[in-house]
Amino acid sequence: MPDIIEMLEDRRFNDLRIFLAAQPASEIAELIAALHASDQLLVFRLLPRNMAGEVFSLLEYPSQNLLLENMAQDETRHTSRRSRRTTGPRCLKSCRPTLQGLLNLLSDKDRKQALSLLSYPKDSVGRLMTNRYVYAREEWTVARTLEQIRAMGNDSETVMMIYIIDERGVLVDDLLLRKLILADPETPISSLMDRQYVALHSLQDREEAVMVFKKYDLYALPVVDSEGVLLGIVTNDDILDVSEEEATEDIHKGVAITPLSAGYLRTSLSVLYRSRLPWLVTLVFVNIFSGAGIAYFDTLIGSFVALVFFLPLLIASGGNAGAQSATLVIRGMALGELTLKDFMKVLWREIVVSLSLGLSMSAAVFFLAWWRGGLRIGVVAAISMTLIVVCGSLIGMTLPFILRKLKIDPAVASSPLVTSLADILGVFIYLGIASALL
Repeated sequence: MPDIIEMLEDRRFNDLRIFLAAQPASEIAELIAALHASDQLLVFRLLPRNMAGEVFSLLEYPSQNLLLENMAQDETRHTSRRSRRTTGPRCLKSCRPTLQGLLNLLSDKDRKQALSLLSYPKDSVGRLMTNRYVYAREEWTVARTLEQIRAMGNDSETVMMIYIIDERGVLVDDLLLRKLILADPETPISSLMDRQYVALHSLQDREEAVMVFKKYDLYALPVVDSEGVLLGIVTNDDILDVSEEEATEDIHKGVAITPLSAGYLRTSLSVLYRSRLPWLVTLVFVNIFSGAGIAYFDTLIGSFVALVFFLPLLIASGGNAGAQSATLVIRGMALGELTLKDFMKVLWREIVVSLSLGLSMSAAVFFLAWWRGGLRIGVVAAISMTLIVVCGSLIGMTLPFILRKLKIDPAVASSPLVTSLADILGVFIYLGIASALL
C-alpha cells in the first residue's frame, strides 16, 4: 500500500499500471477498497480492460456504485458486461438507483440476459448462475466435442466439466474433461455417458444449493428449469460468497441486529443505528414483564431481602442456558442436520442435558445461598436454579422449531430474545417457589 500511494502521489501511472497488471484480481479489489474515494476511480482506470470486469465483480457494493457513478459510458458498458458474466445480476441489483441507466448501456443481447437473470426470485439459484459454460450434444464424437471446448473454453467459467444436452437443450449428463481426453477421438459421446448427474433448479433457494455443493464436493453444478433444460451453471466461488453472506446474516440476526448489506466500516452510522434500534426497543418493552413480576412479589421480597441477592444470578443462568440451546438448534438447522421431524428427539436430549446442568448448578448455588440467607433460602435457590435452567433451555430449543414451522428464519430466535423470555419466566419461577416455601 505505501508503494501504491507513493506512485499515485508522484503520478507514476505507467509504473502503477505495470504493477497492477501483475497482481491477482482479488488483491487489486482489496487495494481499491482501501484507497480514498478520489483514488479508487484512478486506480480502476489503470487496470487492463480484460481485468477490470473481474476486479469490479469482487468489489463491495459501495465501491461499485462509486465507480459506476463516475465512469464514462463506454467504460461502464464494458465493465457491466464483463461483471454480469461473472456475478450474474448482483451488481445490477445492488446499484438500484442506476439500474435503468446500466441496462440502457448494454447491448440488446446482454440486456435480455440481465433482465432474464433479474426475473428470478431473490435468493434463488437463478440469480447466481452464469451462461459461460461448455456444452456438447450426445450424438457428437469426442473429437467434435474437443473442438467445441477449444471454441468456447476461453470464455467459460470452467472446462473441467462438459454438459451434455439433447436436441431440445435438456441436460442428459455431465462428463469430466479427463474422461474425454483419455477417450479415442472417434468415440461417440453417448458411449461415455452414464446419465447420472446432479443439477440445481433455477428456482431453488441458494441456501439449499450450498448444501448440495457440500454434499457432492463439485466445482460447478448445472442449473435447469422445470423441464430439465440447461440454463446455466453455478460455480463454487459464487457458493462460497453465498455461504459467507448467509452465515453473516445469521450471526447478525442471532444478536438482534438487522443484517447489514456491507462491511461494518463501510456501513454508515445512521444505518448501524437503525439496524440495532428496533430489537433493543422491543426488548425494553418485553422486559417490562420481569419488572411486573418483581413488583407482584414486593411483599415477599420485603420480608426476605436475601432473595434479591440471587435473582440476577438465577435469571442470567436461565438466559444463558436458553441462548446455548437456541444457538445449537439454529446452527443445526442451518447445516441441514435438524428438521421439524427431529423435534421430539431434540426435546428429549435437551430435557436430559438441561436437567443435568440444572442439578449441577443448583448444588453450587445451594451452598452460596445457605451461607448468605440460611437453609430455606438455599433450598429455594437450588430448586429454582434447576427449573430455570431446564425451562430456559426448552425455550431456546423450541423457539427455532416454532419459527421454522411458521416459515420464518429460525435465526430470528436471537440470543437477546431468548434471554429476555427466559428472564421473565425465571423471575416468576424463583419468586413463585419462594412464595410457596417461605
